[in-house]
Formats: sequence, structure tokens, C-alpha cells
Amino acid sequence: MLRLLLIPLLSFALAWPAPAADANRAALQQIGPTMQRLADITGLKALRKVQADTIDKQRLRKYVEDQMKYELKPEEIRIEEMSLKKLGLVPANFNLAKSTVDLMTEQAAAFYDYRKKKLFVLQSPESGPVTQAEEETVIAHELAHALADQHFNLNKYLHRGKTDDSSLARMAVMEGQATWLMYEMAGERTGQSLSRNPELVDMMSRGSDTRSDMYPVLASTPLYMRASLLFPYMQGLRFQNFVYSKMGQVSFTEVFRNPPANSQQILHPEKYLNAVHSADVTLPSLVSETRYKAVNQGTIGEFDHSILLEQYQNKQQAESIAPHWRGGGFRLYESKKEKGDTVLAYASVWDDTSSARRMFDAYRDILSGKWKKLDIEERSENTVTGVGDDGYFFVRIDDNRVSSLEGLKTKQELMASLRASIGHR
Repeated sequence: MLRLLLIPLLSFALAWPAPAADANRAALQQIGPTMQRLADITGLKALRKVQADTIDKQRLRKYVEDQMKYELKPEEIRIEEMSLKKLGLVPANFNLAKSTVDLMTEQAAAFYDYRKKKLFVLQSPESGPVTQAEEETVIAHELAHALADQHFNLNKYLHRGKTDDSSLARMAVMEGQATWLMYEMAGERTGQSLSRNPELVDMMSRGSDTRSDMYPVLASTPLYMRASLLFPYMQGLRFQNFVYSKMGQVSFTEVFRNPPANSQQILHPEKYLNAVHSADVTLPSLVSETRYKAVNQGTIGEFDHSILLEQYQNKQQAESIAPHWRGGGFRLYESKKEKGDTVLAYASVWDDTSSARRMFDAYRDILSGKWKKLDIEERSENTVTGVGDDGYFFVRIDDNRVSSLEGLKTKQELMASLRASIGHR
């Protein structure tokens, strides 16, 4: 997974109609009792009071913009956007910075600033359909972050991910636990419990569908951005519920002290409990590397492969192939002379040769989908070469490894890189 701009900015409760001012005030008065109930459930004692305030949409947007400037340099955003486009995760006309600000401004109902140690709740000058109980539910989500922050320092926790994919997994721990606690406390009002009702967990984790008229930014954003936003909440909820069912109260501490390693452990929490880690991958060789510099590299996890497969094939293929992922990565090179002139090196390894073969076949569809032009020049059982929008490319399968090199300027460079890459695992 590429490092998401959504991850380091702020932790927020997902979209909810803006509350009336009276609901804000009444719900904020329940911070103390809510923190105590969270402490009872998790076994984590509240160490200090949580400061809170309200914020309107205009100030929220400015806040998100300021956070982005604080966290990321313009060059980092340019490279991130270029990488997403090169991989085919977003369209060529996509504006990553603007889309991120628009999306977070639309979706945040409340957020916890883990640097200022303060909770903010979105306010509205108009009466809305949100009741005090619903507002308290949203605030419970953010107070769960505040409680975890008092014990585990969320800022450091999020930035200690050893790979890009592990950053997403840590985000899923944080948001999944807060979402679980939010729904558990809401269920208590009607005598229900997530831990005793798996069907309730399924229902809540599918509750991310949103109306396009209420949330047009979310509805129009690319699949990758939409799924990246929702994954930590929905899949994190399932992960926390599974771990809680096996460990009980200690799970609220264990997932922070011993974080999951990647998105696959979130999607398949039994792999987390059994400490099943990803495999190392060797990227294909770029023989003309001296003309380029590596500007970005990272992990392409099960989550990312599922998005690519769903986007360029279908959801059924994604659900069938992606779980067989064992490891994956990429490196983006940019010409030292010309900005935007890039080469992508990609590789992934799979459970077995059959799964790798299916990914090899699917990757040709991915190339065809993300490019307007794709001409296949040579095809064999294990290799496909040709030319596309970005230049010359090859895709190759070696046992359970699939690799590609995309964006070369000449066929001679392509064939030399292919020869150098054959057998390198």
C-alpha cells in the first residue's frame, strides 16, 4: 500500500449529519461518564481529562489543509500522486491533495487531535436529525482514541509502521477499536452487545454505504480512495471483534503493544494470532537505472491487490485471488533529467503457482484497463511484452512470483531488463 494522506492527518468519526448546537452541548457534558465506561470495558484507566470544543465546516477545512502542510511537503504529495497514477489506482486527472481535503472535510463528524490532545465536534447552526444519544455515540468513538492515546501515544504508534501496508494495519487497529467501542456502547442502550451477536458485527461493518446526494465527494472519489477511507473502520471493526472473542479484555491492549504487520492480518485476523507474516519479494532489474533515481517504494499488500482486481476485473475475482497474497512491493523511478518520466518496477508472490498464474493473467487486464493504448508484441507461457501509454513493458511469472517493469523508452532497454530479471527472486 502507498502511504495514504488520510493516515497521518487526523483521526475522525465517519460522516454523520451535523448536530444542532443543543445536541453538541448536551453530549459534551457526558465526556466524563463516557470515558469511565470506556475504561470499564477496556481495562484502561483514564489518566487525565479530555479537553473538547466544537468546530464548523469552514474551520475544519482550514484545519485539514494546515495539517497536510505540516505533515507533507509538496514534493512528497507530487510523488505520491504520481505513484498512485502509475499503479493504476487513480485516474490520470486525479488531484490527490484536493481530493483528500474535500473527502475529509465532508466525512468528519468529529475528530481527536492526538497532538493537541483535544476532541473537536462538528457543529451546525441549523437543527438537524441527530439526537443527543447519536451525538454521544460519535463522541464515544473519539474518546476511545483519547483513551488509547493516553496509554499508547497514537502519533508515535501510527508512524512506527515498518512498511506502508503496516501503516494501514495500525490505522485499522486504532479506528477499528474505536468503532467497536462506539457500537458496543450504543448497543448497551438497547441490551445488545457486539461480542455476543456476530450478526450485529456483520451489519455494522456493512453500514458504510452512503447516499450520493448526502456525500457526493465520497460517491465520486476513486475506488482506491473510498476503500482506503473505509477499510480501517469496517475491517478494523471485524478485526477487533475477532481478537476480542479470542483474548477478551486484554485484546484492547495487545493490538497496540503487538500490532498487526499488514492489511492481510486485518482481513484475516487468524493470521495475526498465528503470526503469519508476509514474504520478501525481489523487484525486477532496471538496467538503465543510472539514468533514473528511485523516488518512491513500498509494499503492495492484499488490500491494494484487491482494489486493483476489483477495479479492472470484478469484485468476485478480487475476493478469489487477493487472499492468496504472500508479499508484494513496488519501486518508482523518475528520470534525472525530466520530471514525470517514470518507470515502475512491481513484484508479488503468492501461495502457490496456481494463484500466481491467475494474478499473472489478471495483470494483463490491469494494464489494459489503466492505459488507453496497449499493444502486445510477444506472448509466451511465462512472459508478455509490449508497449503502452507509458512506454515498453514486460510482465513475467516465475513459479509463484509475478513481476512487471513498465515505462521503458526502447525495446532494447526492455529486453535487457527482462534478461537481467529472469531468475532473480
